[in-house]
Amino acid sequence: MSMPTFLECTACGAQQPYQPFVQTVCNQCGAQWLEPCYDYNAFKREILSGLPGRPFNMWRYQNILPIENPAALDLYPAGGTPLWLSQRYAPALGHSHVYIKDERYGPTSSFKDRQAAGAVAAMLESGIKEAVIASTGNAAVAYAAACARAGIKLWVFMTSLVPQEKLREAALFGAEVIRVSGNYDQTKQIAAQFAQRRHLLLDRGANSIPARESMKTIAYEIVEQLGWRSPGWYIQAVSGGMGPLGVYRGFEELLGMGLIDRIPKLAVIQAEGCSPMVKAFKEGKDTAEPVIPDTCIIILSTGDPGKSYTYLWNLTQKYGGIMESVTDAEAFAAMRALAKSEGMAVEPATAVAFAGLEKMLKNGVISPDESVVINCTGHTFPVEKHVLGDQWAVDVHLSEGQAPAPREGLQAALENLDEKTTTVLLIDDNDDDALLIRRILEARKAYRVFHARDGWEGLSQARQKLPDLIVTDLTMPGIDGFGLVEELKLDPRTVNIPIVVVSAKDITSEERKRLNGHIEAVYQKGSLTPRKFVEQVVHAIEEEKNGEKAT
Repeated sequence: MSMPTFLECTACGAQQPYQPFVQTVCNQCGAQWLEPCYDYNAFKREILSGLPGRPFNMWRYQNILPIENPAALDLYPAGGTPLWLSQRYAPALGHSHVYIKDERYGPTSSFKDRQAAGAVAAMLESGIKEAVIASTGNAAVAYAAACARAGIKLWVFMTSLVPQEKLREAALFGAEVIRVSGNYDQTKQIAAQFAQRRHLLLDRGANSIPARESMKTIAYEIVEQLGWRSPGWYIQAVSGGMGPLGVYRGFEELLGMGLIDRIPKLAVIQAEGCSPMVKAFKEGKDTAEPVIPDTCIIILSTGDPGKSYTYLWNLTQKYGGIMESVTDAEAFAAMRALAKSEGMAVEPATAVAFAGLEKMLKNGVISPDESVVINCTGHTFPVEKHVLGDQWAVDVHLSEGQAPAPREGLQAALENLDEKTTTVLLIDDNDDDALLIRRILEARKAYRVFHARDGWEGLSQARQKLPDLIVTDLTMPGIDGFGLVEELKLDPRTVNIPIVVVSAKDITSEERKRLNGHIEAVYQKGSLTPRKFVEQVVHAIEEEKNGEKAT
């Protein structure tokens, strides 16, 4: 059992007493970032003796956490998560020293379980019975579960953009869920106003010492699991940035006690549609300008990171590191690759970190001999539909009861199934054109129709879904239709998929030569009505399925 002996200002070094859940401001210089300090010599002696009798969860390191007696609180333990050496995913990328810190093993499958456990334990010890939190999803669920166990009433403020399953999960644990029609920064603002009006505790994320301190147990576990060695890199996807701020506090404490000889380089990865930190980092600035989030990965949609960015910037300047962004599509591709190679299903926010790893390896940022630990968190159930689409399964209805299906019913079901398992991939950056064709096609036949908005996305979907037919526009951003066709025909997985090309302009003789032998047909937009065009597409599919060549 141990509590902070004092708070130390990171700006001027002044010391003052520790108080939980008080907006900490330095009494000397007015700085807002103070670090709690503990009896590190006593804790080092515990570590050197092997931490006898301590369970492998975050309370294993209770000497350096701001909780008096966590064992007496009867909370579900968080932490104590495995560290896996990647067996297939990373080696396929050319690196054999990538470790996955699997935070999915917490009570709600998120590294936020640590934050919730630390914060709620401190609430209990402070006699707090009601609290408020603003969240993009995972923290809300983790706090809701921990508060349910502790008997604390929790008000959760989440933007209405958060997947409804996340909101329902928080409500399942008994939290009062408030949906805000606005972005996350606006949600935080109204949550703060609500807490102030009701005189309730507002969990302030990175500015809450119990919440932030809990994250450093990730660093302690990593180092212990690596045989009291530090990795070369630590990679994490971030929204507001509290996670790595807490983790690096742990690395710094370990270095200060002489238990490791270096601090790992830090890689902060953001979704491209909400990457104020990355933009500021690449411009060499120590402050980040707010942005309006434009990503479907809502968990990472903090448009204004505030001071957290400056602290993370300082860490990269002191210990080395990088800030990088990836597209939503790159994150989803990494999510699928990880699932298929390691059997690990993660949420898109975590997939952002893995996509960042892929980019770093491709760009030579990580040396072959450097070990890497990547934070892996979250389950997929609230977001699978965004990755898999609405047509991830096919229903076959044979009969209402359990008796064998009548022959005519079976035949009808098989015919219906044949249509439902026929897939068409539309590749067109004009959403209106694609939607019109899709609606007519689905009305004409019970096909599953997928839509890609540019050539690169289309190429990725073609390789993943292997559709029965591809309909593509010629003029698109990124890779155009000509390049797409050539890529498809060079890939043995897609070489035999029939392709129908649609063009808004006249095709020159040179362009026709380039397409000759690679496509089933070419149509000029406007030469056929959409309905007639769809009939031609259906005809091409049926001839292909019957083994006849379309003309």
